[in-house]
Amino acid sequence: MIIVVTVLSVLGIGYVRSAAHRQTAPPGPAGPAATAGDSPFTAEAAAAVARLQAKVGDAYTATHLWQAASALSATIGFMHATGSQAYLGDLNATYQAHHRGDTFRDNYYDDEGWWVLTWIRAYGLTGDRAYLRQAKSVFAALTKGWTPVCGGGQQWAHRRTYKNAITNETFMADAALLHEATPGDTRYARWALREWRWFSDSGMLTPSHLVVDGLSARCRPKLHSPTWTYNQGMLIGAMVSMAKMTGRRSFLVTAGKVAHAVIRSPKLSPHGILREPCRPRSCGRDAPMFKGIFIANLKLLYDRVGGAAYQAYMRRNAVAVWARDRRGSSFGLDWAGPFRASTITAQASALDLLTTQIPALARPASP
Repeated sequence: MIIVVTVLSVLGIGYVRSAAHRQTAPPGPAGPAATAGDSPFTAEAAAAVARLQAKVGDAYTATHLWQAASALSATIGFMHATGSQAYLGDLNATYQAHHRGDTFRDNYYDDEGWWVLTWIRAYGLTGDRAYLRQAKSVFAALTKGWTPVCGGGQQWAHRRTYKNAITNETFMADAALLHEATPGDTRYARWALREWRWFSDSGMLTPSHLVVDGLSARCRPKLHSPTWTYNQGMLIGAMVSMAKMTGRRSFLVTAGKVAHAVIRSPKLSPHGILREPCRPRSCGRDAPMFKGIFIANLKLLYDRVGGAAYQAYMRRNAVAVWARDRRGSSFGLDWAGPFRASTITAQASALDLLTTQIPALARPASP
């Protein structure tokens, strides 16, 4: 992932050292931020999203980094779950700030892929076709990253031929979701299927049903690279979308195998609490975002197929982050605790988690 220190300072992504962890109650959310159900998780998620917006400040409009896209996506997820319209202004302001110069694009294809996902979700929330057009515009640029190196696939950066998991998983999800949003489409469907054929042959999805980080210079899977949780989550989400696109249950079977591999992994889920395969003080600036991405995509799988094990896992983690990795309404990297530091990425991740526990809104049936 791109890490540009000067821009990240604008984002405010950096560790804020705190005193001893205190289980203080957060301020109650105000206005339209909490509107769904009577679950305590609704109020907890509302507190988390309010704190996230306070931390973000003008980061959505000041930078196009993937962390901003993912934080905005977590906020969209909260609004979708609750029916809140409290942060629609952030969507419009971000679109207006970057749209004219198309600065959602940068030198990294994975960053651009996150913005495609965010604008598809913004379209799903609002029905505003300007957001869908933006997603399609960025996706069109993304296709230039498909190269013959290693037999195909998206490369990570414009000037680097490295092929990794997250860039290709995101590209597959982008294509499948754009197909769903485009009546009569065949082009996006072809891209999604082409990506899956390449990815499934790449070896990055290992026999243990966990995804490794990328391919070596010799186009072989780096079997000893970290199994970051977002790599697992994005493949799960892409498989759910592929199943909907094709009607093939095999995609859901693959998603389930990956989900169970994470849940049962002593390294990724010690004592049933999700964690990254890194020491908390050496996880870098990107990793605090990863767990929320996994959980949000696990929720997509749960919504499609059900499963008490998935719900129990999400609930256990939501209870843990609130009880053990919180100071006020700020959240940290290690959901099992103790709370060490608060960052935008960790806050967005916790928001994704708490949002999974908001009771579903009654919505009108699709025509």
